Amino acid sequence: MILFTIPLLSVLWALSGAHSLTRNECSVPEEKQALVDDLQDVMESSVTPSSFPNPSILIAMNLVGAHNAKTQKLLTEIISSTDPTDLSTGQLALNIIALTSSCQDLGNRLSILKKKMENWTSSKPHDPYSVFYGPSLGLLALCQKKQKDTLELAVKLSKMLLANVSPFNMDTGAMATLALTCVSNMITDDLDDEYNHLFGQVLTNIVENISRKTEDNGLIGGSYSTGLAMQALSVQLGENWNCKKTLETVLSEIEQNRFNNPMSIAQILPSLKGKTYLDVPDVICSTDPEVKQTLQRLPSPLTTSTSNITVTYTINNQLRGVELTFTATQKISVKKGSVLLVVLEEAQRKNSIFKFESEMTSWGLYISSINNINADENHKTYWQFLSGNTPLDQGVDYYIPYDKEHITANFTQNQLN
Repeated sequence: MILFTIPLLSVLWALSGAHSLTRNECSVPEEKQALVDDLQDVMESSVTPSSFPNPSILIAMNLVGAHNAKTQKLLTEIISSTDPTDLSTGQLALNIIALTSSCQDLGNRLSILKKKMENWTSSKPHDPYSVFYGPSLGLLALCQKKQKDTLELAVKLSKMLLANVSPFNMDTGAMATLALTCVSNMITDDLDDEYNHLFGQVLTNIVENISRKTEDNGLIGGSYSTGLAMQALSVQLGENWNCKKTLETVLSEIEQNRFNNPMSIAQILPSLKGKTYLDVPDVICSTDPEVKQTLQRLPSPLTTSTSNITVTYTINNQLRGVELTFTATQKISVKKGSVLLVVLEEAQRKNSIFKFESEMTSWGLYISSINNINADENHKTYWQFLSGNTPLDQGVDYYIPYDKEHITANFTQNQLN
């Protein structure tokens, strides 16, 4: 019976609008609205002519209503000028969704994306579940533009998802839920029920996995996965999901400055405003220059202090098959309130073995190399940062170490996939 439940709901939601189900039941209290508005200002203030062109930020701005029209225009222009041939499937899809939310001409982007989607395949069932994140975004972008063959591409993705046996990835599951819900809403009565059966089975599996990741405090797969997970559960209700509890915890974490990364804000903001990525086609682009404007406010600065803290910093590579194995540790003194990046820079200055390289991503700096040992996507190796034995959930340009903390950068290989 479960197999037929989701498809039936999908048909009903196609008529009534699935993504409006929880808006009245789970909304930010009036007394907390200023907190959300301040969060949006922090996100928008991160956009500069030289900043990473993050389409997720533009999508969030357009879904909830931009505070600063100049920032909105600047980011739209930057994303519009990005060469689509240089983008991965997921990046191109986000680019298309962002420009769609801005009512911009897409040029040849849709045809490029469709070709990428037609040529993509998951080679084996043990591929990391995260490999489906980009294609899920691609399917969503094509679905929103009602592209031909979207249904067939959804079938292809669904069968791969069902065949995959690797550990579940929350962000991927949430994005696949949004994409397949969009496709389900396209299905007309004259099409074979086989489509609904297939999509329903995948959606049921994913929602069950998302529900199992819900923590006692309401967060879903951790702070930074909760935003997308809330979107998914807003369109495919999970069993016993307490949206109000999730919302209360998120608001509490915002008050504790947990969401200071612009990308994390971009993912949580639509949910706080009762929106999902499925609302993008319904965005009305205003031509009125009198768009709501606010002064750009930078994140609240930390209390300045002349006191220093000491952080023990260890770099470690013991992976077999990597020529240079090593462990090195040194104590680093930095000003209280400094981000972890400052520790890395000071360690590098004092000893060349701590030399590192980084790349800018939508989530901030990604440490791609330490002591000439490079992360390698093909070999599933990367530099993982830990506090004690606990992996950090913030990047080096956002995480603030505390006095006498032991930070380890460990060269790691993902053995689960």
